[in-house]
Amino acid sequence: MHFLYILHSLKDGNFYTGITGNLERRVKEHMAGRNISTSYRQPLKLIYYEAYLLKPDAEAREKYLKTSMGRRVIRKQLSHYLASITK
Repeated sequence: MHFLYILHSLKDGNFYTGITGNLERRVKEHMAGRNISTSYRQPLKLIYYEAYLLKPDAEAREKYLKTSMGRRVIRKQLSHYLASITK
């Protein structure tokens, strides 16, 4: 199983999108600051994930979500979460 995941930085409000074969381990690494891309953006919150049987499918979805259209789609999909954090 391969997972696409999105972390939300509570420090700067930005998202981090990644893929992994072990979601629990990978999120723990992020939370412990063992990832250069997110270590300075602590604290982080796992806000979304999807599971895929094949790694190329997860990679394709990650690539899409990192485009401007993909960012718009995921923000619309997570609109209730985003509205709840701005209150």
